[in-house]
Amino acid sequence: MKLAIHRSYRGWGMRFATLCAAAAFSFNAPANELKFEQAFSAKGEPRALHYQATYFSGGAEHRMEVWRDSDKRLKRRTDGAVETYAFHKPGNADYRLSVLDLKKHIHTRIDRTNLYRIGNFTDWFDLSHNLKRPGGDYQLAAVHAPENAEDAIANCQWFDLSEAGRTSHICWSKASRLPLLIQAQNGKTVWKVTSLDRKSIPGNIFEIHDEGFVRNDANQDIEGD
Repeated sequence: MKLAIHRSYRGWGMRFATLCAAAAFSFNAPANELKFEQAFSAKGEPRALHYQATYFSGGAEHRMEVWRDSDKRLKRRTDGAVETYAFHKPGNADYRLSVLDLKKHIHTRIDRTNLYRIGNFTDWFDLSHNLKRPGGDYQLAAVHAPENAEDAIANCQWFDLSEAGRTSHICWSKASRLPLLIQAQNGKTVWKVTSLDRKSIPGNIFEIHDEGFVRNDANQDIEGD
């Protein structure tokens, strides 16, 4: 029975990667190039950030709305079907996650440690900045905007991030600490922020409303496996 539960949550972890971190575009890089942390730093990020974006994953376009409370709290609403809440203690690698399937009325709770146990290596930066920290060899350089690039909603700086012969073009906003545009090697825009503000976020935005939902504690099931 425990083995079945373990496999079930491994599958859930794969779905989480799609629903909650699909937009955290991944790149992997060498020691003598510009470092990921130099170009894409979270230092000085705004205390509050609210934005909407479109992105492509699995051949389909998706819509996302995000509320980010510095490095403490995050809410993401994807396609009007999934809500993700993340709670993080600054300076700590761990975070707590709640994923609400609004159609099936299921609320799943899991933390970072157990996500790692089922093979989903998403850290707080990945989750809250929609750009996955490198895990291997890559090349990174500051560049001019690609030819025929779309206009970003605000000022941002372009970088080319290359891995295994594939290059992605990223326009990073230093003011918002967020990629405003990501363009694939074929020129297709795969991530675009469509609205953005840095107004104070009401605290009730981060309140979880799961009345009538089935509640799953993935932590308990995985740790008991």
